[in-house]
Amino acid sequence: MEKLIADLKVQIIEQLNLQDITPADIGDDEALFGEGLGIDSLDVLELIVLLKQKYKVKLANAEEGPKVFRSVKTMAEFITENQPENV
Repeated sequence: MEKLIADLKVQIIEQLNLQDITPADIGDDEALFGEGLGIDSLDVLELIVLLKQKYKVKLANAEEGPKVFRSVKTMAEFITENQPENV
């Protein structure tokens, strides 16, 4: 799980083109929205694409979004629980 969280931090920075932010700047449980990392709904769309392309997982419905994208840790938990075995 720790490696997945570390990988996600790098991928989030790359996917969202976050300048002046390093993986060390992002706490595992830090909020991604609002006062945390400050991502918005357009950023979430990019993260949904990342999850689908890189990890072969997708949200079943829009109601899952706030729970899945609460923090890097919740994203990692979602991937671990939903990723196909052969990926």
